[in-house]
Amino acid sequence: MKKLCMLLGLVLVSATALAIDGDPEAGKAKSITCAACHGTDGNSAIPLNPKIAGQHAGYLFKQLSEFKLASQTGGEEGRNNAVMNGMAAVLSEQDMKDLAAYFASQELKVGAAPEDVIAAGEALYRGGDADRGITACIACHSANGSGMNLAGFPVVGGQHAQYTQQQLEMFRSGERNNDMNGMMRDIAKKLTDEDIRILSAYLEGLY
Repeated sequence: MKKLCMLLGLVLVSATALAIDGDPEAGKAKSITCAACHGTDGNSAIPLNPKIAGQHAGYLFKQLSEFKLASQTGGEEGRNNAVMNGMAAVLSEQDMKDLAAYFASQELKVGAAPEDVIAAGEALYRGGDADRGITACIACHSANGSGMNLAGFPVVGGQHAQYTQQQLEMFRSGERNNDMNGMMRDIAKKLTDEDIRILSAYLEGLY
């Protein structure tokens, strides 16, 4: 039953990803208010604000939609974030599609991973840890961290380490709960603080 639910979830997310028909040029014009936190091209210079350049349009649209839902439900539903809820509250569906299309069309600027985390980070990312029931990240996020657009799995390679660490910690605690079928929460709750630190630093240089 769980596998069937996951399959149905993938189909639904895939349909959402395919339905994004935004206009990148219109999105560029609408992105002025996004620049302060995410940069004009989506490459945030602030480590706690995510890089959204090159992210899949379907994933970006989903996040914006869920921020808006959280704003409408007082955080009871969707993805709750004090800043993004307010930003998304005024966006129409077309606005969100246009913004998603624009940022998806931009080139992600990848950072660098510290030498001391590469071996351990690569081992966990590519192989997981069978003894602890940790699935390899590569299974959903691909060899180079580019994710899987049609399945709704985001780009994680090149992301700021501090942002990735924050999100993994939030998945682990359950504070963030908008992952499909709880997949990220199931994995994150098995990660130690050191696992999260190493993975986050490794991913910043993965491309």
